[in-house]
Amino acid sequence: MSIVVTGATGALGRLVVDALLATVPAGEVVAVVRDKEKAAALAARGVELRIADYDRPESLAGAFRPGDRVLLISGSEVGKRVAQHTSVIDAAKAAGVAQLAYTGVLGGPDADFTLADEHKATERLILDSGLPYTFLRNGWYTENYTANLALVLEHRAVLANAGEGRVASATRADYAAAAAAVLTGDGHLNTAYELSGDTAWSLAEYAALLSELTGEEIPYKNVPAAAHQEVLVGAGLPEGFAAILVDVDEAIGRGRLAGTSGDLARLIGRPTTPLAETVRAALPAA
Repeated sequence: MSIVVTGATGALGRLVVDALLATVPAGEVVAVVRDKEKAAALAARGVELRIADYDRPESLAGAFRPGDRVLLISGSEVGKRVAQHTSVIDAAKAAGVAQLAYTGVLGGPDADFTLADEHKATERLILDSGLPYTFLRNGWYTENYTANLALVLEHRAVLANAGEGRVASATRADYAAAAAAVLTGDGHLNTAYELSGDTAWSLAEYAALLSELTGEEIPYKNVPAAAHQEVLVGAGLPEGFAAILVDVDEAIGRGRLAGTSGDLARLIGRPTTPLAETVRAALPAA
């Protein structure tokens, strides 16, 4: 039996492998990757590589073994993910894996925003497969905000269409630690976890935090959805992706990413990483 992480060279996948290697011997960990060279650092740490591609179902035939515990990290290509995930699920079922964990979205079947659609469809496919499952319904990543800090600091404003909505975000490392916990522990089969940070914060509070840490006046500007879409496209985002982000902001305004179930902290055995800590680390050095 091995613990298998798909998409292991991605931003989340690498952190899951790191968390696993802190818990189990490297010989028990398998990374499913598209590019062997990109995964050289994992191989150097003793992780077994299995080469496969979500877009090539035939390549997945050798990705899994009977009894494996598998983490399906959702694909990043919106619009293609249901087909990609179907290929992984079919291969996992054919191999007879012991567990298929999946990184979905907070709220699961109740999530009512566009970005959730493919996650909900994937959960249904996994349930229909009959495989023992664990649904890791990840909330918003704090890094979704800190990755754009340069632009925020340049324009000295946090721009969104989320109104007064709150976000219970956590870091990728927090979510990765939860994935490692359910892959190495017992009692997680046929269970769904609603994963989010311990504290929900508003974008006005985020802007105030940035102002405090930088010494600059950085307000939160709530704008209409159409105006936000225009700004994002003007910044170089594809229209379709910009529309998804605008739709997520609308969902934040409805409270859809504000839930604080406590599942994440319980799984990782510690409080989730505070917003201020992540922001402080992401700010450019003075």
